[in-house]
Amino acid sequence: MKYLVNAEEMRRYDENTIERIGIPGLVLMERAALAALGAVERHCSGLQAGERSALILAGVGNNGGDGLALARLLCEAGFSVEVWIAGDPGKASKQWESQRRILENYPVETGTKPRRSEYTVLIDALFGVGLSREIAGEYREALELYGRLSGYRIALDLPSGVDSDTGVIRGIAPVADETVAFGFCKRGLVLYPGCEYAGKVTVAEIGITQRSFLGTEPGMFFLDEAPGELLPAREKSGNKGTFGKVLLAAGSVNMAGAAVLAAKAAYRIGAGMVKVITPEENRVILQTAVPEALLGKRTELEESLEWADVIAVGPGLGKGPEAYACLKRIIGSGGKPLVIDADGLNLLAGAPELMEELAKGGALGRETVLTPHMGELSRLTGMPVSRLKEDPAGYGTELAKRLHCVVAAKDARTFVCRPDGPVCVNVSGNSGMAAAGSGDVLTGVIAGLLAQGMEAFPAAAAGVRLHGLAGDAASAEKGEHACMAGDIVEELCGFHV
Repeated sequence: MKYLVNAEEMRRYDENTIERIGIPGLVLMERAALAALGAVERHCSGLQAGERSALILAGVGNNGGDGLALARLLCEAGFSVEVWIAGDPGKASKQWESQRRILENYPVETGTKPRRSEYTVLIDALFGVGLSREIAGEYREALELYGRLSGYRIALDLPSGVDSDTGVIRGIAPVADETVAFGFCKRGLVLYPGCEYAGKVTVAEIGITQRSFLGTEPGMFFLDEAPGELLPAREKSGNKGTFGKVLLAAGSVNMAGAAVLAAKAAYRIGAGMVKVITPEENRVILQTAVPEALLGKRTELEESLEWADVIAVGPGLGKGPEAYACLKRIIGSGGKPLVIDADGLNLLAGAPELMEELAKGGALGRETVLTPHMGELSRLTGMPVSRLKEDPAGYGTELAKRLHCVVAAKDARTFVCRPDGPVCVNVSGNSGMAAAGSGDVLTGVIAGLLAQGMEAFPAAAAGVRLHGLAGDAASAEKGEHACMAGDIVEELCGFHV
């Protein structure tokens, strides 16, 4: 697990480190510069001293101060160094001014524009995490010129112009080959579109650690564990009952594909038994595609609910009266863990009485996971998609609080939200997964993890990451244009090897 911080959190942790723990700000700045030096040296390891040149675009805040400290270290390392200052030095931070005075003792050229068009490395130290406005005027002109220069581009903390909280581009931003983030990874480095500007991201330890939280944990994190570390422990003496029984209410007349994908995914992730409640017309297709699955009719729902350890409902279910009755009975069936997706979510959005019943069950402790994409989340919340995309984590958390459940808000980045506690953002996956049936696979994965004993939030967070990693593997083999949901299911097999 890795934390993701926003600007306010990073300022608080920086202040805690300096004021309460007692590490001077200039020491933190020096360590940041040393970390950046390491990135430069790795890139330039095959070059002789006379072949090394660096240009540092420095603002007049502390990010620019990091750049001035780096200029001195690069000079000591044999680089020909230029510092291009953008902004009014009369408004510089105290730490920037301290670094400027030190730098005056080194043979480093400073000016208000670059002297050349090509350098070995280009360092972006213009803006740090505090940027909250559109870049205009001299700063925009500087970044436009910076973007036309040639060299390996390294951004300090995050590329200038990328909003550290949202990943939104504030008018203009240079694309980095590499970003060295100090202390903790910033949200804007993993959220779209900011992540497309960051290049390779390295998080450098500079002295701001979890000790600096002083009881206030960041509100977001991501999982970076390998698949095997996310899967539930497998009891060697277990049997098919040990690993859980998933009841899947899915599919409608002559629409069996979603049920097939979800059932296969539940099995591939490790569930012991899967039973599919689906119309009789789908029987032959299910028996052919997933012969391991048990089949049941909707008229047999009561006994199937008794049989199950976990229930998943929605993929391909339809939105007619029978589907509504099925969802209503499942929501009212008691306290067994529940996953609702696709048509189940659309039915839920149009039925306030079911929303109320679901919330009551959650308040009493039922573990429920909703997996809406942005369109479904819009129907559930009544908010337009455009507004949801501005803060999917916030709106997902509001829905989780209202319904006492876990919400996996699916988009290019999926946010797994709960009523209380940090949000987990998924950083695996790719555009090849934007294909019909991919969400049905995720439903099966999460249900299968719940069946093996995981709680709702860990199962949803792990499930989304595993689903994304399987999609990455499938797209690597098939190509993002050609990837299909069934390919994602098959890649789940590799996690158990």
